[in-house]
Amino acid sequence: MHNVAAMWLWGGSAQAADLTVWHAYRGDEARAIDEAAAQWGSEHDAQVEVVAVPFGAFDAKIETAVPRGNGPDVFLAAHGNLGKWRAMGIVRPLEGRLDEHRAATVAALQADGQVWGAPLAFKSVVLLYDPTLVDEPPTTTGELVAQARALTGGGRYGLAYQAAEPYFHGVWQHAFGGRALDTDGAHLDGEAQVAALAFSRRLAVESGIAPPQPTAELIARLYGEGNAAFVISGPWFVAETDRPIAAAPLPFVDEAGAPAQPYLTVDAAFVAQPAANGPGATAFAAWLSGPVGAELRQRVGRQAVSHLAIEPDDPLLEVLAAQAEAAVPIPSDPDIQAAFEAQARALRDVLRGAASPQVAARGAQETFRILARPPPPPVAAWPYVLLMALVGLAATAFALAPLRDPAARAQVWRHRFHYGWLVPSGATLLGLLVVPFLTGAAVSLLAHHRGEWSFVGLAHFADILLARDWPVTSPLSFVYTLGVTLLWTVTNLALHVGLGVALAMVLREPWIRLRGVWRALLIVPWAVPNYITALIWKGMFHAQYGAINALLGAVMLRDGPLELDWFGSFAMAFGANLATNTWLGFPFMMVVTLGALQSIPRQLEEAAMLDGASWWFRLRHTIWPMLRPALLPAVILGSVWTFNMFNVVFLVSQGEPNSSTEILISEAYRWAFSRGNRYGYAAAYAVLIFFVLVIYSRGANRLVGRRVL
Repeated sequence: MHNVAAMWLWGGSAQAADLTVWHAYRGDEARAIDEAAAQWGSEHDAQVEVVAVPFGAFDAKIETAVPRGNGPDVFLAAHGNLGKWRAMGIVRPLEGRLDEHRAATVAALQADGQVWGAPLAFKSVVLLYDPTLVDEPPTTTGELVAQARALTGGGRYGLAYQAAEPYFHGVWQHAFGGRALDTDGAHLDGEAQVAALAFSRRLAVESGIAPPQPTAELIARLYGEGNAAFVISGPWFVAETDRPIAAAPLPFVDEAGAPAQPYLTVDAAFVAQPAANGPGATAFAAWLSGPVGAELRQRVGRQAVSHLAIEPDDPLLEVLAAQAEAAVPIPSDPDIQAAFEAQARALRDVLRGAASPQVAARGAQETFRILARPPPPPVAAWPYVLLMALVGLAATAFALAPLRDPAARAQVWRHRFHYGWLVPSGATLLGLLVVPFLTGAAVSLLAHHRGEWSFVGLAHFADILLARDWPVTSPLSFVYTLGVTLLWTVTNLALHVGLGVALAMVLREPWIRLRGVWRALLIVPWAVPNYITALIWKGMFHAQYGAINALLGAVMLRDGPLELDWFGSFAMAFGANLATNTWLGFPFMMVVTLGALQSIPRQLEEAAMLDGASWWFRLRHTIWPMLRPALLPAVILGSVWTFNMFNVVFLVSQGEPNSSTEILISEAYRWAFSRGNRYGYAAAYAVLIFFVLVIYSRGANRLVGRRVL
């Protein structure tokens, strides 16, 4: 019967064939897909290979593998990237009627009058609450605030949600009539957006019912400890908690005069274009979306399925089904990423009090305008190819010029077998260094937009160096970021060298007991992987639960932590990054200094002491001249490592506030992966970083008097 339904639904014949299916589910949802694939394969005498791809790498793998014919026949994913996938031509439309599915899930998968996926399930945020604390869930925001205030105190919060995330902000934005993205683009500075920003601040900050800096991990911890009465989140939160939890639809927003409307995410089965077996892939997608597949996915995977014939079988699924009636599908336009980035900046500014809702909304619209702007116009590639060919010929001629001398040619011929030993290392150097660099340099001349590449020449370099996108004083400009990077490098080096040399001078003294133990302990920060250290320090800087604020509160004899917002201003955020990287970097300088001090005879210091030289005089005129030759190369190498210390900036401050603490390497990452996948622009950043380091290395080698870099 379900085979007949599949043929009717999609207007084709169900054919058996071997299939490959990719998904990014985990736990029960993944088990449901495995069982569904096994059942369909058994019924159709076909082999269905199911591949679970890590969630973080799923989109990139799809967008890389499918266009080259190496991807799956069917892939299961949320609909948010449908616009980009359509532009890239990696999904094929499906024909047929979808009357048996919820209208909102069908609408999310429609574009240009066609359906581009088989709807499977839907997710949205709802109002979750602790039934041991709450007897009756609120139906309006006024009731929510009143109940949350009554339940706040003694380390417990009445409401916890990720207020600074645009996805969660959509709950209030839609109620006020705002949209992150309309058919004619974004209008993030409208009255509805301003009202929603003001409401978010009143609810998340001014009401005093929510924790500051609420991350997903903090909210889960609070609820797990019984310290959060209400949580705005989705079914993923329920799956990860062991405590009693109940769900209710989001409340009516009194100030807006409308119900809260969350974003709706629709999971669908997409048929890849090209698929090795298109008819079989279409039949499997229809079956998985149909009543049999939907019943299995709900029963085993606990999904809120889109098929109307399957009734929800537990309270959470019933609430999700009710909430879906008021939910707004996430726009699948690729520009939604730029809109979310712009909104996130506005939300952070408003919540920390750095800008009024009006100013933040105007800034969000301007940010969106620049992030979503089309790529530079294409230019002819042949002048660049010709120039590179001429440069290559000139370099080859210069390298081979000595061979014009017969004596030089004879010498090379005599050592021809010796040169053969250089081939393996030369090939390795070519493959690991030269080819990747040339590839990156070539990408910097291209523009990537919605899956399409175009040759734009030096346009990215002109945009970056001439600050065409942003004012020079903007944290997003290359000049500003270069200044921050230089400040970052100099301050870190000063602390690394100062602390390293000071500790080494102390640890060399014979009167220090357990010197070996102290040396081992002080090397530990360097031995621990820096990304682990960065995450630890990130937690220590939390405004309310961080160890640093707790220590400051104890020192100042306060009842509780000091609650400093370490990431609310440039100075504080830069200081947090600096403290973390100083902890990571001083052991290296200490070890180098200790090694160099071993070669300095103590008799020289004793003789200077007998002559009446002070400690500072001995350090300056006896120790330092002999220490400098060993320490300066370490300083230069350390400066390069610090210049590109991506992990600390990316994990600790995350560039806050508003990218002002980003360094060049982390800014290049943002352009590649957080701001519309502008790979060519990011590659141009990387090339500029390379030339900055080349200039620095030349000057450093001249300073040291020998080649270090």
